[in-house]
Amino acid sequence: MLIDGSRASQLGIADSANAGSLTQKQLEMRTVYRPGELLEAAPGLIATQHSGEGKANQFFLRGFNLDHGTDLRTSVDDMPVNQRSHAHGQGWTDLNFLIPELAARMDYRKGPYSARDGDFASAGAASITYANRLTQTTGSASIGQNGFARALLAGSPEAGAGNLLYALEAMHNDGPFTRPDDYRKVNAVLRYSQGYANNGFTVSAMAYRASWNATDQIPQRAVDDGSLGRFDAIDDSDGGQARRYSVSGVWRRTGAEQASKVNAYVIRNQLDLYSNFTYFLNDPVNGDQFSQPDRRVTSGVDATHTWHGHGTGIKADVTVGLQLQNDNIFNGLYNTRRRERLSTTREDHVVESSLGLFAEYQVRWSEKLRSVAGLRADSYRFDVRSSDMTGGAARSRDHQLSPSLNLIFGPWAQTEWYLNAGNGFHSNDARGAVDRAAPAPGLARTRGLEVGMRSELLPKVQSALSLYRLDMASELVYVGDAGNTEAGPASRRTGIELSNYYKPFKWLSLDLDLAFAKARARGAGVAAGEERIAGAVEGVGQFALSVDRGPWSGALRLRYVGARPLVEDNSVRAAGSTTMNGRIGYRLANGLLLEIEGFNLTRRRDSAIAYYYASRLDGESAARDDVHFHPIESRSLRLTLVKKW
Repeated sequence: MLIDGSRASQLGIADSANAGSLTQKQLEMRTVYRPGELLEAAPGLIATQHSGEGKANQFFLRGFNLDHGTDLRTSVDDMPVNQRSHAHGQGWTDLNFLIPELAARMDYRKGPYSARDGDFASAGAASITYANRLTQTTGSASIGQNGFARALLAGSPEAGAGNLLYALEAMHNDGPFTRPDDYRKVNAVLRYSQGYANNGFTVSAMAYRASWNATDQIPQRAVDDGSLGRFDAIDDSDGGQARRYSVSGVWRRTGAEQASKVNAYVIRNQLDLYSNFTYFLNDPVNGDQFSQPDRRVTSGVDATHTWHGHGTGIKADVTVGLQLQNDNIFNGLYNTRRRERLSTTREDHVVESSLGLFAEYQVRWSEKLRSVAGLRADSYRFDVRSSDMTGGAARSRDHQLSPSLNLIFGPWAQTEWYLNAGNGFHSNDARGAVDRAAPAPGLARTRGLEVGMRSELLPKVQSALSLYRLDMASELVYVGDAGNTEAGPASRRTGIELSNYYKPFKWLSLDLDLAFAKARARGAGVAAGEERIAGAVEGVGQFALSVDRGPWSGALRLRYVGARPLVEDNSVRAAGSTTMNGRIGYRLANGLLLEIEGFNLTRRRDSAIAYYYASRLDGESAARDDVHFHPIESRSLRLTLVKKW
């Protein structure tokens, strides 16, 4: 780890201009309102929220409104976070169990250019690795506005021939809402490890529990006429509960000629979610609240083996891998009133199994030319038993081959050039894949092309530039809020990304990241003038300044999320939003650190998310199309005292 927090050079390491890695020190320097925002360390990625704090984040990347995680493959300690065939939305990515202080490393890449990634990785992939050891035992206590309180205790004492890492976190947050979120969570990690990162093993157990109220998006018309405040709710019984328990293990062996890694996991996820987005549109008496329970056990094994070739004058590595995953899922969709069940829309038992095999051939042909060629084969089996299905059960299968090729030229003048091409996919919801009337493809193919460069020519500056195109065969997704599958057209996204890191002094670093994307629907079914993709953000930007000198440390971060169309003909748009967060820390004697964090320092009244659809308020005679938004949080401060020993 680089003690001063410098960004490690990726020249000669990365296979594309969009890939990178961040150390524990760099992650510690970030100011995050919620754990999922740690992923924003990947340039161009935005994590926000449109409901209660316990709900999975809303993500944006490369012209995608990724909803709760579709097309963004996320893993923590080699365990998949995306949940397939979820009750609320495909690829559900709940990162609220993440403890930022344990994150030792985050690796990211964008585009379908790696044979290792597979499902959900078309827009990008982010992998967070927890530490096996902490340099010091850490205790922290935080208090803040809007009912925020958090306590953490973490340490890693020696235990026999290895190390025992433990962490316990408890948190509460109300947010600025008229009906407090009353978000309560307890989070725990226990890990035993022996050896080192490349030669050793770990066995880990994690547990997370949370409950919350939710202020979902509200109609703009009610705010404009004064009948509703920005932080008010229409249905004050929305909210949910979540549980996550996991056991996992990782084994590694590395030698001069070969390297092996095997990891296995079992994850138990539970969610009870209550939402009401249309208010009284469908039921003028009881309202439109619905419940989406989801219970699942996810188990899997991943294994890779690499042979290193040295003796021919050309350095070549061959890696083969296997990824096996099974999800046993019980979920449903119910009409409710104040969390009391009224009727059943559907109940489902889904067993979804997948096998992924890949091979990757990495060659250094000369000092100025490298290549990485990959081939991936995936096979999926969908088995659904449903109350909404004639005969009660249906099965289907789907398969796909995904080749990829990365060419790396240079460096010349401390500059490398990249050419990347590859196929990827995302799996669709199993309930849509087995639908007899209008089946969706089990796997939706994506094709990506990218050209980029990375330069360290200027002293103390690291820059990366990439131009990309991503074609998706189908935007088909399961819509959990409606309980059905909606067919979408093919699409194309093109864009440009620029990332800059400047460290003029050991104690000062500056980041500037800019990304612009154009997302358009394609194909015969797309009407002229209706090519826009609703929710596709057209540009994002971030400027960050970090200081660490003497007893003082601090960070200031400006984040911009651009405008976007809310309907296909671009007649209704959401405005961009800009927020500023900051942190100041002072190291006291005896291992004490005092920090003050500030969020939305400029008191912006922007929207975190916006949609356009029809709803009906109590007392309205008919439905009305309107913009529905969730506000960004008001300005708030948090005070933290950290003790290390």
